[in-house]
Amino acid sequence: MQRFLCAVLVISCFVLAPAAAVRAGTVNVNPQDRAVLPSNPLAAIEAARERVAASDLDGAIRELATYVLWHPGEIGPERLLGDLYYRHGELSRAEEQYKHILTYAPQDKERHNRLGSVYATENKVDTAIDEFDRSLPGTDSIPDLVRLHIRKGDFNQYKYEREKAAIDYPTDPAVQLELGQLYLAVHQTDLALRYFRRALDEDPASLQALNDTGRAYLDLHDYDSAIDSFGKCLGRDPSNYACADNLGAAFLESKRYAEATNILTIAHRLQPERGEALVNIGFLSDVNGDWKRAVTYYVQAMTVYPYAPEAYINLGLDYNQHGFYELAQSALVKGLAIAPEDGRLHFVLGDVYARQGNQGMAATQFKLAADSYDPTVVSLAKERVAALERTGLRVTP
Repeated sequence: MQRFLCAVLVISCFVLAPAAAVRAGTVNVNPQDRAVLPSNPLAAIEAARERVAASDLDGAIRELATYVLWHPGEIGPERLLGDLYYRHGELSRAEEQYKHILTYAPQDKERHNRLGSVYATENKVDTAIDEFDRSLPGTDSIPDLVRLHIRKGDFNQYKYEREKAAIDYPTDPAVQLELGQLYLAVHQTDLALRYFRRALDEDPASLQALNDTGRAYLDLHDYDSAIDSFGKCLGRDPSNYACADNLGAAFLESKRYAEATNILTIAHRLQPERGEALVNIGFLSDVNGDWKRAVTYYVQAMTVYPYAPEAYINLGLDYNQHGFYELAQSALVKGLAIAPEDGRLHFVLGDVYARQGNQGMAATQFKLAADSYDPTVVSLAKERVAALERTGLRVTP
């Protein structure tokens, strides 16, 4: 069975882990502390990230909440505090922080991106779409918008509008880039690459366009071209987490494991509050035959970034391949709760059911996987449905 391995960074919105909340109102701040809390937003962010890397999310929130309380109007620390509340499952607190940013930075597009994530998590589809739309151009909200429009049932209309905009504004790099992101989200990769190249023709320095071009090459298994694109991105900005993580994914898929280890370690140090690099580091453990250690990385990734499906997929695969079917089923069902349209989750869950002898439930999951937008998953799922039908099982359309 094909292994779904790498967590390729697609979106920049942040997501949460369901954990005990640490509310700003519970932080005891001594008024005299103002004198010992000089303004240093970069140091405050770094201190919070160090605590997250040490698995102390509670402590990160406590310290950062204190800093933000005494330094209102510093957008970096307050945005990260909202992100950490989001990971902690405190959607209302995250929303509060993001909305407060609006009071002093009304044009901040990242704020709209993050609010869109909050509302999408709450299944407020129309409100989430509105916030993600407001975040454009300038953020990579298109994959989120694709998922939401698919959920809403009007994806074809949305796709038509993006295509028309690209025709109407052929020299606007943001418009070309956004259409490319839409195509890549539904695995129309050749089309995506065409529009990413157009975006780069108009804006050769665009880090987002370089990252997306690399992702398209990665989807086409053109690893040398992908590595070249991610390398150019990092050449312009060595601290770019997305390009570092995706370069690691490219090294993984091309079996250049030593190079993957080095760059993924760097990516995780850049933003330990993100989960993609952890998933890819976990896969390295799988490659090295230490699946139990891989499981610890997947669980850690789910803790810091639980709304990305890759950790659930790889965790389910490991449990499934080692005969822990109930644990695999649990991980995959949790993944489907946050990514119900992901065909990979349906496919692996179908395989779990099949190994347990529940062919009817397996067929249901394979049918759902066959309706996804990923052509590889669709092909695999159709093969499994056909095999079940050959046994005489009646598969309901």
